[in-house]
Amino acid sequence: MKKARSIMTMTLAASMIFSMAAFAEGTTESAGEKAPEDYTGSLVVYSPHDADPLAAGIALFEEKYPNIEVETVAAGTGELCQRIVAEAENPQGDVLWGGGADTLAAYKDYFEPYVCANDDVIDASMKDPDGYWIGESPLPMVIIYNKTLIDEADVPTTWEGLTDEALKGKIAYASPAKSGSAYTQLCTMLFSQESIDKGWDLVGKFIDNLDGKIQDSSGNCHKLVATGEYSIGVTIEKSAVLYADNPDIGFVYLEKDSAVPDGVALIKDCPDEENAKLFIDFVTSKECQEEQNKEFARRPVRTDVTPEGLCPMSDIDLGNYDFDYAAANREEITDKWNDLTVG
Repeated sequence: MKKARSIMTMTLAASMIFSMAAFAEGTTESAGEKAPEDYTGSLVVYSPHDADPLAAGIALFEEKYPNIEVETVAAGTGELCQRIVAEAENPQGDVLWGGGADTLAAYKDYFEPYVCANDDVIDASMKDPDGYWIGESPLPMVIIYNKTLIDEADVPTTWEGLTDEALKGKIAYASPAKSGSAYTQLCTMLFSQESIDKGWDLVGKFIDNLDGKIQDSSGNCHKLVATGEYSIGVTIEKSAVLYADNPDIGFVYLEKDSAVPDGVALIKDCPDEENAKLFIDFVTSKECQEEQNKEFARRPVRTDVTPEGLCPMSDIDLGNYDFDYAAANREEITDKWNDLTVG
């Protein structure tokens, strides 16, 4: 596997004071709180996560809080954010679990600030300074490839390499208007160049090389490569590592990469705020972070949990990702993407 080399250069006060025992175990129950079984009611979780880690996280939460009834609504990040906007006058969801933090930041008017119970072990670069979102797993971008369709030597390791005409029509990539991870990938391409204008020149060539084939969901990209429908795909590390035991599938980290985290956010005026906050505390807890890493190779966001089965972040060449620009200009960027793909 090819690796680029660099060094990653990646707080708010905790909202509650924890008992020493609870802190040591990485739980979210603080002194004087109710016992887990005393929490009741319902919780609606919106999530773009893959089915297995989503189901496992929900099951672990329900095991810990058996009297909370959880409903999940699974869809792409963009679709879920638009749903939250449409429901703003009468919110139906309580928490959004997943989606690139730059996308969540673009919709922060529809979230409620919250400082989670595990705030002190989450690096400042992995959470919104005003509490509108909290990172729960950094996501390096990768190129996944099918060894039966392409030689490893021909797999691109730069964003510019995706414009190679030999790859035309052979690249699986999702629409950034529908997928949070695809949006982050698009912005990473833009920021990999000397200017945004030059970034769009690169993106235009990339669009030409897609040959009109754009996926509706980022979750399809790695699957289509694995089944042999595409030679390569632009995806996220957590999806590519699922094929570690498949001898026909490999992946490489790109130069000038990004590692924007998946985030979790409290939906503004949600109907089950107490349970939503409890869930945010839970998915950032040591218990949940360790399980998600062990079972699904997701990178922990906590500084006190060492990831297993993943290369150090210092081995990945991280570029200068302009998070603020990506968040503030999401509509403009996705509109331009749509114009270029339609045209």
